[in-house]
Amino acid sequence: MGDLLRVSGMVTQLRNGARIVDDISFNIKAGETFVLLGESGCGKSMTALSLLRLLPDGVVNAGSAAQLDGIELFDLREREMRDLRGGMMAMIFQEPGLSLNPVMTVGQQIAEVLGLHQGMRGSAARLRCVELLDQVGIPDASRRAEEYPFQLSGGMKQRVMIAMALAGQPKLLIADEPTTALDVTIQAQVLQLLRDTQAASGMSLLLITHDLGVVAEMAHQVGVMYAGQIVEQASRAQLFDQPLHPYTQKLFAALPDATRRNQSLAAIPGNVPPLGSITQGCRFAARCDRAWSLCNEKTPDWTVVGEGQGVRCHLYQGQDARGKGQENNVRVQEHQDDSKPDLHLAPCPLLLEVSDLRVYFPIRKGLLQRVVGQVKAVDGVSLDIPQGRTLALVGESGCGKTTLGKALLQLISPITGSVQFDGRELIGSDAREQRASMQMVFQDSYASLNPKMRVAEILEEGMTALNIGNNSAARQAHIDTLLDQVGLARDSKWRYPHEFSGGQRQRIAIARALAVSPRLLICDEPTSALDVSVQAQILNLLKSLQQKLELSYLFITHNLAVVEYLADEVCVMYLGRIVERGTSAEVLRAPKHPYTQALLSAIPRIDGAKRERIRLKGDLPSPANPPQGCHFAPRCEHASEQCRMSYPPVTRHSPTHSVRCYLYAENPG
Repeated sequence: MGDLLRVSGMVTQLRNGARIVDDISFNIKAGETFVLLGESGCGKSMTALSLLRLLPDGVVNAGSAAQLDGIELFDLREREMRDLRGGMMAMIFQEPGLSLNPVMTVGQQIAEVLGLHQGMRGSAARLRCVELLDQVGIPDASRRAEEYPFQLSGGMKQRVMIAMALAGQPKLLIADEPTTALDVTIQAQVLQLLRDTQAASGMSLLLITHDLGVVAEMAHQVGVMYAGQIVEQASRAQLFDQPLHPYTQKLFAALPDATRRNQSLAAIPGNVPPLGSITQGCRFAARCDRAWSLCNEKTPDWTVVGEGQGVRCHLYQGQDARGKGQENNVRVQEHQDDSKPDLHLAPCPLLLEVSDLRVYFPIRKGLLQRVVGQVKAVDGVSLDIPQGRTLALVGESGCGKTTLGKALLQLISPITGSVQFDGRELIGSDAREQRASMQMVFQDSYASLNPKMRVAEILEEGMTALNIGNNSAARQAHIDTLLDQVGLARDSKWRYPHEFSGGQRQRIAIARALAVSPRLLICDEPTSALDVSVQAQILNLLKSLQQKLELSYLFITHNLAVVEYLADEVCVMYLGRIVERGTSAEVLRAPKHPYTQALLSAIPRIDGAKRERIRLKGDLPSPANPPQGCHFAPRCEHASEQCRMSYPPVTRHSPTHSVRCYLYAENPG
């Protein structure tokens, strides 16, 4: 099988000479997937934009060779490149919500591509548009083609982006983080769609990601990128069997799982250096625990270790590379945990008790805005959180997790139910008195921090509002202690949010929540879309704070690997209701509800273990019109007539493990 794409010595730099992409070389065979793996800021997306010649102002290509099916990309005139771009090569951008035109229907946007690259117009283009939407798994494609992007879910928008990319019948598809921040079920659908399309058309795929699970499922060849350079290149089997570069090894060591519950994750200290800031020495040396003087003095050359495998590291130069690799390497083994899981937790006093909580939003229509229906975002949820424990709340986007978290803090008013904090009822009382004891860490740290306020002002604002601290000097001293606790320098309090990285902003958000000495933190997707190394830092921080301060956490997430590492108990939520609850060992190792089983089957694995994928039918129903009976019945392969008629009762499998499913309803409890 020949190479479709050949990239040799590609350099992309700022006009002042600072190199962003520095001497990148790789090949992609026809019909294969090449993955660029690395943290944010490593230059992965800029590599893709360089190939497409879509560089931003002030960034230029500084000489290289890139051939696509024998065509030299950097020798083409812009008009010729426009014909190639979107046709022979296409790109799925990272954020579909920003990439789709909000004032054009989905069908119009796909028809635009068909007209430019396939010469299709009118009814032929409309018919082909519906075929493409159907091909990417969008139900009722003819209706969806007439809708606008805002009417689609995140997963649907991503599938529309894929349909637009496939409209030009590309030989090379570039996918830039196509599954970032998607639910595991939607992620599995998108990845399967890419594999099916690749198998049917024979196209090649350049996939950009920081998710090792996605790499394990998709890659034929992998290039590990750091600070603008490829530091390791290997086949998927070689990389997962024996990663060579210290950076690659640390990425694997930072992954959370149950075997590391009682230990800190191996987070990589520091951050990726600004692109172009290091011109001499190894770019990873400042973060590498095996660096020596040579690493700072001389840039390591590329060393070929074996067939198809190479590394840019002094550890492998001038020696028997294979022997050195065996000596210094961390082998990635199949997940095994011989220790017996603690299925039952020791009893602790309850801090939070929630009973039959309901949050409905009215649907209003007409000139007089009459209420014509209700969106049942949270529909009869009951749960409790003991002091010093972590309860994870998992489920797909739109199931009501965030609404529940806000309702507990009275940021959204429930219509019925009970929320007792430390034995005191919150609903119907003045919640301000308990505001200091319950705080929330929001999903988007950048949006939740005031861009016009310095960190010191952000942290002091809550203390001032709740009369914490005798005076400003005492509050500033407390702020210094908070910054120490979350691992930030004290002088950083005089900086603005935009001057920090994503992981640092999340630390600031955690510090703001801790500023008023809470006992319960509601963490809403605090590690969503973070690199694995930054995620490890945040998880280590949360775990250490819990041990020191005896904090309780309600941890809202769709990342089940994080749940396995951090949570004591798990609640699985579907369409506003809890369908399964138990200890993390019970729910994640012996799931009962078909929805929980489907979630777990969709998680990409890095150990190579084969697991049958449970494919869910359709999409999450609207909470404005939930199905009669079991809400999961329309998507469940086990559903019976009883499931469609009435909601199942609670069935207990142990004192801590319960499920709402008629498959287990012989002894309802």
